[in-house]
Amino acid sequence: MKGVRIIHRGSFNNTEKFLNALKGQQYLNRLAEYGEKGAEALAEATPKDTGLTASSWVFDIVKTKSGTQLSWSNTNEINGFNVARALQYGHGTGSGGYVRGRDYINPAIRPVADEISEGVWKEIESL
Repeated sequence: MKGVRIIHRGSFNNTEKFLNALKGQQYLNRLAEYGEKGAEALAEATPKDTGLTASSWVFDIVKTKSGTQLSWSNTNEINGFNVARALQYGHGTGSGGYVRGRDYINPAIRPVADEISEGVWKEIESL
């Protein structure tokens, strides 16, 4: 029976440092910074009438079995109707008309998502 032979040179110091940082959950503070930045970008991009929808962006950090998720949502609802979603995708009116949506969420959050991606790689490279 043939086995598997693994040979390595060097050390696992960088890997251990990275895993210890994750274990210490220091990355959650960084995610919270990105969460705030995303909520601010979304608030700035949200079409404003009263300003309530723009000021209702929140973020959430959730640990899952496979990792950690950062998500944004808007809490402004009228009779269960999410106003931010209606602005994004459009909605029918009470008189039978239709208000066309405006894609403001994706352009607002894209730079933050890119920054998160770049930041993660910088963190990994610095270990």
